[in-house]
Order: sequence, then C-alpha cells, then structure tokens
Amino acid sequence: MKKGCLKQILLITDGCSNQGEDPVAMAALARESGLTVNVIGVIEDDVIEEKGVQEIEEIASAGGGISQIVYAEQLSQTVQMVTRKAMTQTLQGVVNKELRQILGNEKKLEELPPETRGEVMEVVDELGETADLRVLIMIDTSASMKHKLPTVKEALLDLSLSLNARTGNNEFAVLVFPGKRKEVEKLMEWTPHLNTLTNIFPKLAVGGITPTGPALREARSFFEEKRSLRRRILGDHQSFMEESM
Repeated sequence: MKKGCLKQILLITDGCSNQGEDPVAMAALARESGLTVNVIGVIEDDVIEEKGVQEIEEIASAGGGISQIVYAEQLSQTVQMVTRKAMTQTLQGVVNKELRQILGNEKKLEELPPETRGEVMEVVDELGETADLRVLIMIDTSASMKHKLPTVKEALLDLSLSLNARTGNNEFAVLVFPGKRKEVEKLMEWTPHLNTLTNIFPKLAVGGITPTGPALREARSFFEEKRSLRRRILGDHQSFMEESM
C-alpha cells in the first residue's frame, strides 16, 4: 500500500450558515474530490441552536468526516482528536477498499478474524504516522465568534505541535469566512508551520454573515489549485501518484 496523502478540511464554526450555496451539498462535492470534511461546533456559555447542530452533523456526514460540539475551553483537545480520528477513519476506508480487491467485494475489515484484524489495524496506525497530511482549516469569523478566536488560535497551535511528532509531512492552510472584502478570504497559504498564525490572528476582522457554503466551495478549489501546481512542478505521473491514496 503506497503512503499517499490524507486531505482534510477542518471547519470551525458556532452557528448556522445564512449566505450562498447549501453547505451540505458543497461538502458532498468535496468528498467526491477525495477530501474529508470535519466540523467542530464551538460554544461558550450559550447553547448552540438545534438548527446549527443539525447543519454541523449533516455537513460532516456529507463530507465523510466527523462532527463534534464542544465548549470553547475544550477546543484544543477536540481539534487534535477530530483530526486524528478522521485520519484513522479515512485509512480504514482505504484498507477496506484494498481488502475487497484482494478478498472479494463481501469482505470488510470488521469481518476478519480478531488476530488478522489486529494486524491490519497496526498497519492503519503506522500509516497514520507516516502518511502525508494536508489540512485546510476554515474558521468562521462572523460576529458571534469574536470572543472565541483566541481559543481557536491556541487550539490550532496545539494541533501543530501534536502533528509535528508524526514522521509524515504536515501542511496547513487557513481560510476565514466572511473575509474583509469578500465571502471567503485566504488567511494563510500552504505551509508546514501553523505557528505563523500567531502574527495573523490579531488582524482578523470579525463580523457579518456566515457563508459556510461558499467557504466549502472555495476550499475545494483551493485543493484543486494545489494539485495543479504540483502537476506543473512534478509532472502529471509523479503528481498523480503523490495525490492518490
């Protein structure tokens, strides 16, 4: 099994989308493009409304990812947990696909004998440490997130420290929505150094609408731009091998 690259979108928000395309449909399109969409709903003392919880769950489900509602003070641990769990879930899907090719369409990981299943999970764990990881972080900067952004920054810095212990390469990029002049704004280009957010976060403008659907649409395009660039640099064949899982 080749090492491959795990590609995730990590959406951090505290409320319902209210502008642009249906975010659930955009998450489904992202999944078709080989991306996993994970969603973390952040609350403080207030209670996130039922509509918001439903949307968070539906976006993650459509995107093949994980959803989690969390109080702001627990965000650091949750961001790391969701990212790691999504990696394992994606790798299990890859393993199941390869098992079906080898053993037939009816065979799944859960149906293997316990000893064999344990050996396969060891491979999954090893791949989780060695596979390259590309995480596009999407941050809701609508008005209600103003007092939560310092906690978001701390959580992302902790995520960087946690993932740097892996042997695989990590790359991060950050989009915020809404931006200063448009619905979605690129805050940070692809980089292995998430700690560069330290200087960027204080400059964030907070307020306005919550265009989650357009943000997910832009996220998909962001990965496509990255892949196109790699193809131009490496050549079609090598880039295809690195982008495939």
